Amino acid sequence: MSLKDLRGFYDELADRYDLMYADWQAGITRQGAALDALLTAALGPGPHRILDSACGIGTQALGLAALGHRVTGTDLSPGAVARAAREAEARGLALPVAAADMRALPFPGGSFDAVVCADNALPHLLTAGEVTAALAEMGRVLRPGGLLLLSTRPYGELRRSRPLSDPPRVRTDPDGQRTITFQLWHWHADGARYDLEFFQLLPTGATWTTQVSRTTYWALPEEETAAFAAAAGFVDPVWHDPAATGFHQPVLGARRPSAASGTGQGDARRGRAVDALVTPGCGAPGLG
Repeated sequence: MSLKDLRGFYDELADRYDLMYADWQAGITRQGAALDALLTAALGPGPHRILDSACGIGTQALGLAALGHRVTGTDLSPGAVARAAREAEARGLALPVAAADMRALPFPGGSFDAVVCADNALPHLLTAGEVTAALAEMGRVLRPGGLLLLSTRPYGELRRSRPLSDPPRVRTDPDGQRTITFQLWHWHADGARYDLEFFQLLPTGATWTTQVSRTTYWALPEEETAAFAAAAGFVDPVWHDPAATGFHQPVLGARRPSAASGTGQGDARRGRAVDALVTPGCGAPGLG
């Protein structure tokens, strides 16, 4: 899948991505609290400067901002980050956002204490070169000793079982109308990648409207993801289990080494670019 197609996938979902949650606001609060606990354990009490490098419509970014962190959100999808900015404004939260490829982040080196890449966003990248480039960029924008928090599906197990679908999720609106969301998975012959069909059944009077979106993932097992992080320069990788964190996916924590080099000309160019890209969240989609 091309980046143009992936951008279109999330642009098209931006206005209804939250409908996959039974209660999106509860999900925002729960996920923010789970990530905040990991941040505090690794970096000490905040607030911390955080980049959510695949913020989508803001599920993790909003939760972290509500807890007082200084969060910036980027995502490949302009539609998704625009939705995140609107949601932040509605909640009275500061959330600068930018449409950006995680392989070319528009910030100077060392800009953040932590980078979050959650909700299975990294596996949209389908080659080793793309994954390494994205992780290297996340490391570049971290300060020395900064923390990466990256979540994916538990692909070690999923590669073995090769599920064909996930269970339907049902959301009931205050007026009693229900939205049903489910996925079908079509595994490639290599057993490592799969095409996903994302179905939503939306109530339309006495019947249903069906919306279908399609994308592709690389099902990287945990040990391979950690190896890519190490190749990109991260140290001390640790996988945190959902049972321990309360987050809905396994989370990889890893550090940028403390003895890091300074920024170069490329960082300066990206620093100038961010002035044009970032929009204030106040006053202005990973698919898990």
